[in-house]
Amino acid sequence: MNKTQKKSGGWSWWYLLFAIQYVIVLWPPFYNKAEPSWIGIPFFYWSQLLFVLVGAVLTAIVYFATDD
Repeated sequence: MNKTQKKSGGWSWWYLLFAIQYVIVLWPPFYNKAEPSWIGIPFFYWSQLLFVLVGAVLTAIVYFATDD
């Protein structure tokens, strides 16, 4: 490795975005309710689907931000 190349790997502040996913999903009182419903689907179910989509977006952001 020459001096112009950066060492890949290590820790980045971007990884804190993963904490958002885990805190929301691991805190059941936040989403354990029936209201508000969306097109007849209780909040619990459509929020879980929303968390999957948000998690995918945050994972993509971290991936592209830390891609060397």
